[in-house]
Amino acid sequence: MTAYRIRPATAADAAVILRFIRELAEYEKALEEVKATEETVAASIFGKGSVTRAAICETEAGEPAGFAVWFKSYSTWQAKNGLYLEDLYVTPAHRGGGVGKLLMRHLARVAVEEGCGRFEWSVLDWNEPAIRVYDSIGAEPQNEWIRYRLSGDRLKKFAEG
Repeated sequence: MTAYRIRPATAADAAVILRFIRELAEYEKALEEVKATEETVAASIFGKGSVTRAAICETEAGEPAGFAVWFKSYSTWQAKNGLYLEDLYVTPAHRGGGVGKLLMRHLARVAVEEGCGRFEWSVLDWNEPAIRVYDSIGAEPQNEWIRYRLSGDRLKKFAEG
């Protein structure tokens, strides 16, 4: 059984993070939507004023096995920050070995240590392997909420009035 460790990501991990982002996008059948570069990943996650954090899960030999990227959200009802998981990815070679649960537990600990009232994320409705992991850790789907998005030209058009 492979032993894993989780460490905070640094700007030096930008290439690995970008590789994981691209692999995740390919898995989600949306590779063409990835506009990120090593430079934009480094600036947006590790640059001045960033509210985003990342962690790398790797083998004891230092082979990257997965990553997570998150940021703080806020609940007005709780008057507390929350932790929002933007992306979690495990390479195919390391799936089924507990890496996903290890990353989720790491983030749950971060949320508890930092006084967050919630730990939330989204999952594609067809991603059964991920849903099984989330169900197994006791997470509850929030089916009453519908996620909306403005992006690209629609975002610009609305902003312009």
